[in-house]
Amino acid sequence: MNQYQDINTVVNRRQLLMQAGAGFGGIALNAMLAQQAEAAAKTKPKKPTQSFSPLSAKQTHFPATAKSVIFLFMEGGPSHIDMFDPKPALQKLAGKPLPDSFEKPITAMGEINAPLLASKRKWKQHGEAGTWVSDWLPNIATCVDDIAVVRGCWTNGINHAGGVCQMNTCIPLAGRPSLGSWVTYGLGTENESLPAFVVIQDNNGTVVNGPRNWGTAFIPAVYQGTRLNTGKEPISNLYRPDDVFVTQESGKLDLLAKLNERHAASRKQQSELDARIESYELAFRMQAAAPEAVDLTQETQATREMYGMDEKETQVYGTNCLLARRLVERGVRFVQLYNGAGSKWDSHSGIEKRHSALCRGMDKCVAGLLKDLKQRGLLDSTLVVWGGEFGRTPMSEKGDGRDHNPTGFTMFMAGGGVKGGQTIGGTDELGLYAVEDRMHVKDIHTSIYHLLGLSNMKLEYRHKGSPERPTLNEGEFMEKLVTG
Repeated sequence: MNQYQDINTVVNRRQLLMQAGAGFGGIALNAMLAQQAEAAAKTKPKKPTQSFSPLSAKQTHFPATAKSVIFLFMEGGPSHIDMFDPKPALQKLAGKPLPDSFEKPITAMGEINAPLLASKRKWKQHGEAGTWVSDWLPNIATCVDDIAVVRGCWTNGINHAGGVCQMNTCIPLAGRPSLGSWVTYGLGTENESLPAFVVIQDNNGTVVNGPRNWGTAFIPAVYQGTRLNTGKEPISNLYRPDDVFVTQESGKLDLLAKLNERHAASRKQQSELDARIESYELAFRMQAAAPEAVDLTQETQATREMYGMDEKETQVYGTNCLLARRLVERGVRFVQLYNGAGSKWDSHSGIEKRHSALCRGMDKCVAGLLKDLKQRGLLDSTLVVWGGEFGRTPMSEKGDGRDHNPTGFTMFMAGGGVKGGQTIGGTDELGLYAVEDRMHVKDIHTSIYHLLGLSNMKLEYRHKGSPERPTLNEGEFMEKLVTG
């Protein structure tokens, strides 16, 4: 008797029970099924076909200081010289061309001879170390003793497509796995009932390059990021219809897994098939774990206010930041929160208006996240990374804007073993080139891996017979992040 005859037999028995004895048999059957469903709901569903999950937690290469990462990605390129890197010389030379002593840069829009644009920001030193922060970020300024400001960053991507791609994959061209997918591949997750790698945007716009930023390229697709929705329902189709029992759904998934595995057996090079099978199983497990994880009504009013969730300008990103805290709290390994999705930070003109609005919508949320993680004892194990794909030029564009600047910009890190209250590296007197303790994107990624206990040279995946490593055999760990 094959599996389809088994199904028919079950159906015939149910029909018999429903019809016999004026339906009293059906009442008993329904009671039994309800009991089974209740019992199943209280237990963790077993994976129907796999005894080992590719997302199971793995050993680190050496002791880690961080267990998870929250990457706050300001898409479009925030201006470092208006936020974290004050330049008195820029104020003095405003209106004049770039001095001849400077190497002429290559800019996206080609306005290398445009006059220098002064920053209109007011600057103040904060914290015990006296970290400089502009008046655009009054809330983040209160957290500087937990922050390492990294001023000497640089990259190769001169436009948004290349810059965003490189900040996510280490090269400005498509074809490499993302940072989050490498981390997930190397470490797995501590909660297999939630996605290991989560991506959330702050609007319905499209991040440059789209899903490629959280894709896996040649490593198995199961390690790719899962994008959650912006708004009241972060996960679509999460809840099981009321008229479908857990046991019914489990049975369907068992059958579907068998059919998928049979289909995938002759297509072993297509890891997308394994990822699809895993996604069905994860979706089933998420029905028990995810509703609680994304239920922000459990948070206190004080917490909501800390993140700015009840204010119009900060509601969306504050909600995303709070959701990120709840996810890492439950074992999610890597969370990436895009701010200004659709290159909103790209201020070729009107930088005062654009950046002012974006900072108001982000500053309180980020500070709330840092403070909340710290008060809950999570900052020690959670690495928070803030930054964009590049910075902005000291030269003006269109009179009141700034062009892309990949040769020198600022990011910051906090938590996860990072020593706060310090500034690492620096740019020249105008903020154009990184000149001190320079950190290329490969160094930034290497440092993130290192804090997670992963060696960028030992973490590898065999692709077409060759060992592929996340930073292409380059990159150095910035020891000052932990030593000061």
